[in-house]
Amino acid sequence: QVQLMESGGGSVQVGGSLKLSCVASKHMNSMGCMAWFRQAAGKEREGVAIIDSAGDTIYADSVKGRFTVSQDNAVNTLYLQMSSLKVEDTAMYYCAADPSGHLFSGGYCTTHGAMVPASFGSWGQGTQVTVSS
Repeated sequence: QVQLMESGGGSVQVGGSLKLSCVASKHMNSMGCMAWFRQAAGKEREGVAIIDSAGDTIYADSVKGRFTVSQDNAVNTLYLQMSSLKVEDTAMYYCAADPSGHLFSGGYCTTHGAMVPASFGSWGQGTQVTVSS
C-alpha cells in the first residue's frame, strides 16, 4: 500500500498558473505508473496525465500543451504544472498510483486506455482548483 497527499490547489483567474504536488509514502521507483485525475462538481472523474517510472508521459487532449506532469524521485513527489488555466479546469484534482506495477510491466501505463480510475489502486484525498473569470 501507499499513502498519497496532494497540495497546491487554490483559486486563480483564467490564464493563471498553479503547480500541484503529491507526496508519496513509498519510493516512486517502486511504482511504475502514477497519474493525475480530476473531478468537477456533478461530473465523473477523468484522467488528466500519466507518467511512468522512465519519465514517459501522456495527457488528456483537453490539457495537452498547457499542463506538464513530472516527478522528483529524491523526495517521492509527483507534480502537475498547470498554465493558461481555463474555467473548465475547475475541479478537485487527485493523484493516483498503481501499486501492483502491472500497468508498467505490461506496457500499458502511458496509454489512453489506462487513463481511467479503475487502472489505479491508490488515491490521495484531492486538492481543489478553482478558475474564475
